[in-house]
Amino acid sequence: MGRWQLPKIPTAPFCPSEIEGTVSVPEGANTWQRFLAFLGPGYLVAVGYMDPGNWATDIAAGSQFGYGLLSVILISNFIAVLLQTLSVRLGLATGLDLAQMCRAQFPARLNFVLWVFAEIAIVATDLAELLGSALALKLLFGLPLAWGVCLTALDIVVVLALQSRGFRWLEAMIIGLIATIGLCFIAEIVLAKPDWGAVAAGYLPQLSIVENPGKLYLAIGILGATVMPHNLYLHSAIVQTRAWDKDKREAVRFATVDSTIALFAALLVNSAILIVAAASFHFRGYQQVAEIQDAYRLLAPLLGTGAASFLFGLALLASGQSSTFTGTLAGQIVMEGFLDLRIPCWLRRLLTRALAIIPGLCGILIFGEGSIGKMLVLSQVILSLQLPFAVFPLLLFTANPALMGRFTSPAWIQAFAWMAGFAIAGLNAWLLIQILFVSNPAV
Repeated sequence: MGRWQLPKIPTAPFCPSEIEGTVSVPEGANTWQRFLAFLGPGYLVAVGYMDPGNWATDIAAGSQFGYGLLSVILISNFIAVLLQTLSVRLGLATGLDLAQMCRAQFPARLNFVLWVFAEIAIVATDLAELLGSALALKLLFGLPLAWGVCLTALDIVVVLALQSRGFRWLEAMIIGLIATIGLCFIAEIVLAKPDWGAVAAGYLPQLSIVENPGKLYLAIGILGATVMPHNLYLHSAIVQTRAWDKDKREAVRFATVDSTIALFAALLVNSAILIVAAASFHFRGYQQVAEIQDAYRLLAPLLGTGAASFLFGLALLASGQSSTFTGTLAGQIVMEGFLDLRIPCWLRRLLTRALAIIPGLCGILIFGEGSIGKMLVLSQVILSLQLPFAVFPLLLFTANPALMGRFTSPAWIQAFAWMAGFAIAGLNAWLLIQILFVSNPAV
C-alpha cells in the first residue's frame, strides 16, 4: 500500500521504466560503433532549444539589431551544454532520473510542489509547440488557427504508431525533423545572402548589449528561453536507454559527446533564424518585425521567391512537431518519477494536449488570431518561473559525493553551473517584472 499507482493499466513502451536498457550496445564493437549506439538522446533534448517559443525572440533580435545578439545565442548554448551534461552525469552515475532523485531525497511536501511546477512547465511547453504547429498550418495551408490547434491533437496517432517500433524509431524521427529544419534554413541563408564578416563579428560580445535597453531586453529573452525545464528531467532519463556493459566512464563520455553535438545543431538553427531575420529585414529597412507570421509574409517579396516563405513555414511545422513528441515523454518521466504513477503513453499525451488546447483555443477565440504572439510570450514566462525548481535540485545532486561518487562535478564545473543557475533565475525574474509591470520594456 506504500505506492500510489493505478493497477492493471498496461504501460506503453515509451514509459521511462520500460525503455531503460532497451537500446543495445553491440558486444565486441569498436569505439566508433559503440559511440553510434549512444547517438540519439541528445537530439531529443536539442529540439527543445529550437522550438517555436524561441523563434519570435530570434526574429525580433535579428530584425531590430542585425547580427549583434548572436553572441547571446552562443553564450546561452554554452550554459545549455553545461546543464545538460550534468543531467547526463546524474542519470548514468546514479541510475535515477532527476524526478526520481527528487522523490528519493526531498520531503513529500516539497516533492509534490516540485511535481506541480514541472507539470505546469510541460503544459506551457506543449502550448508553445501547439501554437507553433497551428501557426505553421495556417501559413502553409490557410487553415484557421482554431482548427489548427485542434488538428494538432491528432499527433497522438503518430505516437501510438511509434510505440510498437521502439525507442530508436522515435530518435530517428526526431533527427529527421531536425534535419528538415536545418536544410530549410540552409536554403534560407543562401537566399538571404548575409555578410559573413558581420556574422562572425556578431558572435563577439558587445558592451552595447548592456547599454542599450532594447538589446538588453531581447538578450534576456534569449537567455530566459535557453534552458527548458522539462529537458533536464528528460535527458537524465533517456540516457539510461542504452544497455551498456563497459566502463561507466565511457557511457558518460559518449552520452556527453552526443548531447554536445546535438546542442551545437540547435546553436546553428537558432543562429540561422537570427541571421536570416537580420539579412532579410534589418538591412532592408524592416526593423520592427517581431511576429513569426509577419516574417513569413515578408520573406517571399524581400528575397524574390515564394520558396523562402514556404521553407520558413515548413521549418516551423517541423519545429513544433519535433518538440511535441519529446514533451509527451518528459511528461511521463515527471509523473512516474515524482509520483511513481504510470499511465499509458496515449493517455498522458491526451491529458497534456487537452490542458494546452483549452487555453490556446480560449485565447484565439476570445482575443483573436493576433493574440498568438502574446500567448507564446506567456508560455515562455511560465517556463522561466519554473526553471529554478529544476536547475537547483540538479546542481545540488550532482555536487553531492554521496550520490555521485567519482562522477561528482569538479569544483570548477560547480562554480560555473551555480553562476549560470543564479544568472538565469535573476534574468528571468527581471524579464518577468518587465513584462508584467513595464508597458514597453524594449524602448
